Amino acid sequence: MEQKKLSKGNVFALMPLLVFLIVYVFIGIISRDFYAVSMSVPFLIAGICAIFMNRKKTISEKLDIFCTGAGDSNIILMCIIFILAGAFAQVARDMGAVDSTVNLGLSILPGNILIAGIFVIACFISISIGSSMGTIVALSPMAVGISQKTGIIMALAVAAVVSGAMFGDNLSMISDTTIAATRTQNCKLKDKFRMNFSIALPAAIITAIIFAIITKDKTALLQGNYSYSFIKVMPYISVLIAALLGCNVILVLVGGVVFSGAIGLIYGNFNIITLFQSIGKGISGMTELVIISLIIGGMVELIKHNGGIDFLLNLIKKNVKSKKGAEIGIALLVSVVDICTANNTIAIVMAGPIAKDIADKYDVDPRKSASILDTFSCFCQGIIPYGAQLLAAAGIAKISPFSIMGYLYYPYLLGIISLLAIVLGVPKLKASSVKAQ
Repeated sequence: MEQKKLSKGNVFALMPLLVFLIVYVFIGIISRDFYAVSMSVPFLIAGICAIFMNRKKTISEKLDIFCTGAGDSNIILMCIIFILAGAFAQVARDMGAVDSTVNLGLSILPGNILIAGIFVIACFISISIGSSMGTIVALSPMAVGISQKTGIIMALAVAAVVSGAMFGDNLSMISDTTIAATRTQNCKLKDKFRMNFSIALPAAIITAIIFAIITKDKTALLQGNYSYSFIKVMPYISVLIAALLGCNVILVLVGGVVFSGAIGLIYGNFNIITLFQSIGKGISGMTELVIISLIIGGMVELIKHNGGIDFLLNLIKKNVKSKKGAEIGIALLVSVVDICTANNTIAIVMAGPIAKDIADKYDVDPRKSASILDTFSCFCQGIIPYGAQLLAAAGIAKISPFSIMGYLYYPYLLGIISLLAIVLGVPKLKASSVKAQ
């Protein structure tokens, strides 16, 4: 009897999500800045709301349920990976890896395809460092300079950087979105990479061709000191290779920190104290994401216990008659959450457990559901004018984020190709062990 009642679901169990959206949007509107307040605040309010729902349970019982969700092995492991990824990114940056990687690309950039070249460099940097924001901050000033020198539209030049940044955000082995998507769907990093690569690569190739064609008459010789040390680029390359070879992600990230730290010590970028300070700074940078992940894990567990997940499953079931429809449902779910939160990692963490239930119910391969979560969240994140990526790029270029939106060819193509992949049922998947690592 209890199971039958639970299977019908309960729409009111979703109230914490509505509370989060109301608080988040309210703060954003009155402050005119969706990043004015840490996102952990509206999530905490939503989490408290979830705890005080369902009067049939005592506060102690609901806190136990909340802690069970927050302490789920996937959530904890994901938090550990976030911490290590932050440490690696910061140590590599402080060691000079970002500057060397940028300058290496610029030193070989052809003058007649500057914008297409910047897009390709942004793709490489973002897939190496796993950070769209880091890529945008590093390359946007360069795009501005090229625009001023060649007469290329500023918004177009900056859009090339944002587009390339979203390419790596979607594919990088150390990207928050990749980690969150694979952990929530319980699949291997390399399997999700292969799945996404077959979708992202065509979008990237078409984007590069578009940029090359529309700027073919704008040429210039880049001037400046683009010195680089190839050895400082090696940590990024080694992490990418190790991850592609299927090494455990924890070992990959620990190895990346050690490798970057060793290079920094040898080249005098660090002493042992400043190295540890750099590691600490990287870990601190992930604190908010870790806290949010724990709150979301507990909140989603309460929502699930109260019948919210069952309600969503039943709602989708009414309109879905096939596995393909379930895949579209997952895409719509993560897209809506990302548009509401303006953070693709958080969107995946929030939608991931629900997407997993949908995938299991309709026999969607975990590799496919992980790919859908990542591609559609990155598609939405790359085009919303109030997202951190466009706001950062627009701020550096001193232009409106809305002016950049017209040239974001890669995110648009990623969304279109991802949708076509679902409709056409490609790529075809072979049976595989889908144990996460």
